[in-house]
Amino acid sequence: MFIDQVKIFVHAGRGGNGCVSFRREKGVPKGGPDGGHGGKGGSVILTADPSLHSLAYFRFHPINKAKNGRPGEGARRSGKGGDDLFLRVPVGTVVKVAASTRILFDFLHAGQRFEAAAGGKGGRGNASFARATHQVPREHEPGRDGEERELFLELKLIADVGLVGFPNVGKSTLISKISAARPMIADYPFTTLIPHLGVVDADREDSFVVADIPGLIEGAHEGHGLGIQFLKHVERTKVLVHMIDVSPYSGRDPVKDFGVVMKELAAFNPDLARRPQFVVANKTDLLTEDRSRLESVRKLAARKKLPFFAVSAHKADSLRPLVAALADLVREMKAAAPESP
Repeated sequence: MFIDQVKIFVHAGRGGNGCVSFRREKGVPKGGPDGGHGGKGGSVILTADPSLHSLAYFRFHPINKAKNGRPGEGARRSGKGGDDLFLRVPVGTVVKVAASTRILFDFLHAGQRFEAAAGGKGGRGNASFARATHQVPREHEPGRDGEERELFLELKLIADVGLVGFPNVGKSTLISKISAARPMIADYPFTTLIPHLGVVDADREDSFVVADIPGLIEGAHEGHGLGIQFLKHVERTKVLVHMIDVSPYSGRDPVKDFGVVMKELAAFNPDLARRPQFVVANKTDLLTEDRSRLESVRKLAARKKLPFFAVSAHKADSLRPLVAALADLVREMKAAAPESP
């Protein structure tokens, strides 16, 4: 089950109470105070796990609470601290305050950690209150409450290449041919209802991650079609690949399709329109003698000074130049701006 946004409640553990105790040992008739401190409450810690690709766990576990600290004991023994609660989230998860959507943390790399709720401090035992003028203290401190927070988790997939375009233009077929991803494929619109990630091995040391973004339509940034539900997954991609259906059976103008998708991307996030882009004319195997639709897209790419590829996603041979060009560009971009560990 793919879940990319969820609201959760995290509650850190309460600190243990300090102890009131006095030393009682044979041969020590006037033992002093020896109450120990309470243990610290456990914290709730989010950690990025690269093996996860969904927030589905939290749909069934919206409330997450860490363990409380144990109270202090005599002989100045401190109580055991409560165990921290580690919650795994996918890389690309954004943590926000639910009430204000203020961003608290953005998981960009595997292994990153964020303390979502700090455990409460343990209380002091009566041994800490002993003074020369106050030798029999009976005071102690209660443990402090742990932090409580209502958080909003939003997953934005991290991929090198994002496939965008109208529904049923062949994005799912393409990613299934160049990677091990296996999205649903059919001859009707909106067969892809969730984004899919695939790792592409370009027959060299280079590999890159491709995201198949469900089809966009006019008004997507306002919620039409699948709307902004999946537009956010394009934000983290380095390169955009515009898939355009040039077959005579789509019933749409391929040049207009490109303009609509660009308009929706720019309306959602103006920076997207400035990303490196490829134009891919797909379904060339279905062309008849009239190749005007293909040529119109070729001229469009030339006007925009964008790399152009004519492919049939079902034929591996036609995809090799595209995959090689993407691998080269991604490698250059990673070298120019290496990711921090």
